[in-house]
Amino acid sequence: MVTFDGTDDLTAAQFVDADLTGARFVRARLAGVVMRGVDLPGADIDAPWLTDDRLLVNGVDVAPYVEAELDRRFPGRAQRRAEDPDGLRAAWAAVERTWEATLARAATLPAGAVDVQVDGEWSFAQTLRHLVFATDTWLRRAVLQIDGPPHPLGQPNVEYATDGHDTSVFTPGTPPYADVLAARADRVAQVRDFLADVTPEQLEQVRTNPWAPDRTESVRQCVHVILEEEWEHHRYAVRDLARLAPG
Repeated sequence: MVTFDGTDDLTAAQFVDADLTGARFVRARLAGVVMRGVDLPGADIDAPWLTDDRLLVNGVDVAPYVEAELDRRFPGRAQRRAEDPDGLRAAWAAVERTWEATLARAATLPAGAVDVQVDGEWSFAQTLRHLVFATDTWLRRAVLQIDGPPHPLGQPNVEYATDGHDTSVFTPGTPPYADVLAARADRVAQVRDFLADVTPEQLEQVRTNPWAPDRTESVRQCVHVILEEEWEHHRYAVRDLARLAPG
């Protein structure tokens, strides 16, 4: 199989009468891609930032339909962009309820299933570890301005290493699942505690974007990122849990 990576520039490339059956695009930038007369049986598109723009299929913007269906499938997801303290507290409570049910579902899987990677994606345990990392980044580092290393059980994204960040602070390999659950529970509680008494004035405060120091975000926007991370990775998690379930 031919592999194109970040060193290959395919900007404005044309594929005419090309057979891309079974091709896989991972972390690929497809903004502005135009497809005409294409055959798409069984195509599977995962675009977490779909709401940021349009996705036209036969001239119809399907993004609003996709968002509405995801909100229907995952009760509480629609609250992820709440603006006021009470709304954000309710949004986080919905996240907690959803993940509690999903953790209970994962507990019914065969031993070791939480560490199995489906199609090369993160395992269930790695997904929980990434949410620890996301909370460290957007709550502890950005909002609370805690100057310290991230939790060693955090799972950074691929770009973290390629951007030159030190990954030696993170635990390599497959740590015990019980330790992962404990780290995750601690970070969940930290978000809950922060939102418990946050005020409208605090939500308006400005913080430095943890990934782009030349940009600023409001505390509210940082919380929105946390909620987006929770719901998107929950969607990935339940997708893969369905593949790991017996039968």
